[in-house]
Parts: sequence; C-alpha cells; structure tokens
Amino acid sequence: MDAKLFELDTKMEALRGQMAGFPNSIVNDYQERLNVSWIFHESAIEGVVLSYSELKAAIDHRIISDVSLIPMYEDVKNTKLACDALKELLDTKKPPEPNLELVRKLYLMLTPDGGVGAPFRKENPLHRQYYHEIVPPDKIAARMKTFGEWLESTDFSELHPLVRAARLQFQLLQIYPWTKNTGRVARLVGNYILLKAGYLPAVIHSIERQRYYDALRHENDGLLQLLVESMDNSIDTSIRFFQEIQGLATRRAS
Repeated sequence: MDAKLFELDTKMEALRGQMAGFPNSIVNDYQERLNVSWIFHESAIEGVVLSYSELKAAIDHRIISDVSLIPMYEDVKNTKLACDALKELLDTKKPPEPNLELVRKLYLMLTPDGGVGAPFRKENPLHRQYYHEIVPPDKIAARMKTFGEWLESTDFSELHPLVRAARLQFQLLQIYPWTKNTGRVARLVGNYILLKAGYLPAVIHSIERQRYYDALRHENDGLLQLLVESMDNSIDTSIRFFQEIQGLATRRAS
C-alpha cells in the first residue's frame, strides 16, 4: 500500500503541474464538472440517483420542475452548500485541521432541522441504509470525545492523507452519532482532508455502493483500498481531460 500511495502522490503532483499550464477558464470548467460528478455520486451512495437535469434542478432553485422531488432536492442542495463551505474554508489563510467542531457544522449544514447543538441519536434506528454494527446511544458521547481527541493527535496527523480520510470515515461511521447524514458528514470531512493536502476529492462511484457498505463491516483496509482506487480513477480521468483539451488546441493550431 505504501508503494501505491507514493505512486498517487507522484501522479497528483504531475496533474497539478499539468493544470498550471491551462487558463483559469478551462480549470474552472474542469472543477465544475468534477463538482457535479462529486455531488451525483455522493447522492447515489445514499441511494438517490438523479439524472443530470434533476441534479441541476436540485442545485438551482430557478429550474425546479417537479415539486414531488423537492425533499430529495433539498438533500442534494444541502450537500452542495456543504461542499462549497469546505472550499471557502480551504481558501482561508490557515484552514483548520479536521475536528469535532467541523464535524458538527457539516452535520447542521446537511441537516438544518438537526436541532440546537446537533444532539446525538437517542435510539438505534430500525431501518437504515448502513447495516454494520453501530455504537449504542448511551456510548456515543464518550466515543465522540475519544474520536475528537484522536483527530487532534499526532497519531492521526502524521498519517498519509488518504489513510487519514479512510480511518476518519470508518471511525465516525462506527459511532454513527446521527440517524441522518452521518455518512455524508464522514465523506465530506474525509474529502476536506484530501483537498487540504492538495488532492482531488475521493469520489466513490455509485457502482461501488455495495462495496462501500461492506467495507464498513470489517476492521481492515477495505475502505482505504476503495478510496485509493477512487482517487486513482479520478486522477487518470482528470489527466485525460487536460490531454484532450491540449490535443484539441494542437489540432486547431496546425
């Protein structure tokens, strides 16, 4: 795994160098495409698969056409708002390290009706998409305190960004502090770590949904392997995007 992480570091550095040679308009177009893909697959992981037009409607209130879909749209819109908030945070002079405050803020962005102070769940939900074992309600507060201390430790900060992202997601989802949106929060904080480290977001594709859920059931590197593969695919797709743009420009000039 260390060799693969080193390979990804090298490929990501090459992509950053490639992007630096293009005008802002092209890079911004690329970022927009990446954002749409991110939100699409993030929703699909939660079982909500939207068409491109539905996705655009969900993030643009001016073009909502089917009022029956508004609850679904609200979840997608809140996801976009949370993604945008992370990017704004990353644009500050000194973006904070991931901590419990960030986790709670993201939860409340995704769940506006989550309650003052983002209270933890009081019961084990009978029906949920995630079917791994989760912490009993009376243990959540203590486990979240330990989780927060771990986020602030050198044991956490010295890990490779992809390892940090995977372990953070796994640990938070084992606790499962909120009945709604815990998965979205975990993936957003994981991607915040990656973006802060100069990586792309690790977009887990919808076809990997079952594999993602299965990875949460076992204390091994299954989730890390999935994130590594997702990152590898994202980097390769991004490199091809800029290569195609460069090829088109070359053909036009000849």
